[in-house]
Amino acid sequence: MKVLMKQALLAFLFLALVCGVAYPAVVTLIAQAAFHDSANGSIIEGNKGSTLIGQTFTDPKYLLGRPNEEASNLNPTSQEAKLEREERAKKWQQLDPNQDAPVPADLVMGSASGVDPHISVEAAEYQAKRIANERGISTKQVEEIIRKHTTKRLLGFIGEPVVNVLAVNLELDQNG
Repeated sequence: MKVLMKQALLAFLFLALVCGVAYPAVVTLIAQAAFHDSANGSIIEGNKGSTLIGQTFTDPKYLLGRPNEEASNLNPTSQEAKLEREERAKKWQQLDPNQDAPVPADLVMGSASGVDPHISVEAAEYQAKRIANERGISTKQVEEIIRKHTTKRLLGFIGEPVVNVLAVNLELDQNG
């Protein structure tokens, strides 16, 4: 029995060192060397946020992201979900009554995680005129900043181009 206990204890200590110390240390070293920015949370200089986590902006002078969705089991085709989307579309129309284009889908469809840092290019361009008016700059300047912070498709065909809301807003604050 003592021999068995000794073997079990040695196996436990060995596995604890390998799995609890050595492996995490190696993975951390590789991550820091190969993916330093991502491994540290993609924090923007000055601790203004992360490019990987959506921030909540409500001021009309900013590019606004997707609405945060509360945990819900609503069927996307249900009447309740439809009413939520209609309510959100009305809020967008109240925020920018001069906008006559239809509200892009991702501005009325909630982000399930609530931390989606990107919106579609269409949703960003939809807001450009309002932002320009609020800041007293040209729509062209806002559109250039949006283009600058647009991520292209991976390998030219995977995914959709998206705009990082925080990066656009930080540059808007710097330029006007």
